[in-house]
Amino acid sequence: MSHTGTVFKGSLLVAGTAIGAGMLALPVLTSLGGFFPSLVIYLGCWFFMACTGLLILEASQWMREDANLVTMAETTLGFPGKVAAWVLYIFLFYCLSVAYVVGCGGLLHDLLQAKIPDWAANFLFVIIFAPFIYTGSRLVGKLNVFLMIGLAISYLAFVWIGYRYVDFTLLKHTDWPQSLRALPIAFTAFAYQGIVPTLKTYMGNDIPKTRNAILIGSFLPLIAYIIWQGLILGIVPVYGPGGLAEALQEQTTAVEPLKYFIQNPYIYLIGQAFAFFALVTSFLGVALGLKDFLADGLSIHKDPRGRLILCSLIFIPVLVIAYLYPNIFLTALDYAGGFGCALLLGLIPILMVWSLRYGMKQQYGWKLPGGKPVLLSLTLFVVLELCTEIYHQFF
Repeated sequence: MSHTGTVFKGSLLVAGTAIGAGMLALPVLTSLGGFFPSLVIYLGCWFFMACTGLLILEASQWMREDANLVTMAETTLGFPGKVAAWVLYIFLFYCLSVAYVVGCGGLLHDLLQAKIPDWAANFLFVIIFAPFIYTGSRLVGKLNVFLMIGLAISYLAFVWIGYRYVDFTLLKHTDWPQSLRALPIAFTAFAYQGIVPTLKTYMGNDIPKTRNAILIGSFLPLIAYIIWQGLILGIVPVYGPGGLAEALQEQTTAVEPLKYFIQNPYIYLIGQAFAFFALVTSFLGVALGLKDFLADGLSIHKDPRGRLILCSLIFIPVLVIAYLYPNIFLTALDYAGGFGCALLLGLIPILMVWSLRYGMKQQYGWKLPGGKPVLLSLTLFVVLELCTEIYHQFF
């Protein structure tokens, strides 16, 4: 990779990695808490995820170039760290893959006006896009350019047309205890940390430039999410027929309720287009990352036979789970953020840096300020999130 990255380009890389399908679930899961409590959740998660990204940057100074999280965990935490990172990576990426297949299948189901069952729509989506994963990153990269353009245009069009339908009285609803249930999805929505080692290489191993790219790039999704949150919660009421509480119960995206509360047909179509681009771009990135991870971890060569085996390992389990649990979209994202992101992208970076600083006694290089108090505070935030997730899932 050419070492010509600027802070601007690096920031866009971080922002593009973070912004995805989690955005479609955020207003649904935060709706019970209300607009202003959700802002506090967003700010807290942004700060936490920015810090853990910087912790990975700190740890990457002592690793070989482009070392992934599993390698970094093994180097700093030994064999148990490697196993934990491996299991969490698989868990996170399969949860995300299931969510994206179910979400995209639902969009196809609506597009075809329910002429085929849910499971067939999921299968049709995989048939259409699996060949891109089979072919590899070059073809996915070309397709992703057009998808990202579509994502940006549809988002801006939605904001431009949708703001006039906002009822600001709807934004006054608050329920602080209920707002905590949005923590897992917010973790997912701000996740980008896996690209930090690659980003450092792209920035020519310039730590200050990489640090600025992480801070700016992780802040851009925060702005996009706040605007999106205000639009959805200002248009769709929480309770009542077709409201966001009903969407939460039915495990649908934030776009689906729009058709019940606005008369302009274009806003719903634009919202559906945005949902499509957000889901597909996220799906392609996750599926391609999972394919590369499995190829490396299982020592499968990427020849035609190997690529077929890898795609089978990805899509067969995902389709089976989607068939057995057709309304799992929000739940899959919830598990991904509540356990996968919290542990893999939250706790493990903290433990890696703790090991480097206080176990391996690395005294040089750039460090996240704050010492042990900051690391302990970040750990307590992970514990809070895990307790919240366990409570909502099992009690």
